[in-house]
Amino acid sequence: MYNHILLAAEGSENAVRAAKEAIKIASNNEEALIDIVYVADYQKVKSEILHTTSNEALHLERRRKIYNVEKLIIDANINYKVTILHGTPGPEIVKYANENAVDLVVIGSRGLNSLQEMVLGSVSHKVMKRVNCPALIVK
Repeated sequence: MYNHILLAAEGSENAVRAAKEAIKIASNNEEALIDIVYVADYQKVKSEILHTTSNEALHLERRRKIYNVEKLIIDANINYKVTILHGTPGPEIVKYANENAVDLVVIGSRGLNSLQEMVLGSVSHKVMKRVNCPALIVK
C-alpha cells in the first residue's frame, strides 16, 4: 500500500490530472496521505517577489496556484498536507521524496516534444530517474 504519496503540483492542468490519479490511489487506503509539494523555482522567485507586497501575499499566491489540486483532495475526503519547497523543481522533489520516506511520487507530464525533452529535459523525467520509490507520470 502507498501510505505517503507525494503529488508534485505547480498549478497546471497536468497537475490537476495527476491529482485525480493520486486520489484514485489514495482512496483505497484510509491511512494514505497525499503530500502536495510545490517548488518555488529559483528562476521565477525574483519575479514573484517583485510583484508582491509582502511575504504573506507571496505565500498566498503560491497556495492559490495549487488550490484546484487541494480542492479535489478535500472533496475526496483524503488526508493531505501542503509542502512548499524552494529551489530547482526536479532536484528539490527528488531530495524531499528520498529524505521523507515517500512511497509513491505522482507528477504530471508537461508534454514536451522529443526535441524539447532532449535539449531541456523534463522535471518529470528527472524525478523519475532519481527517486528511490515508484513514480507515476500522468499525461
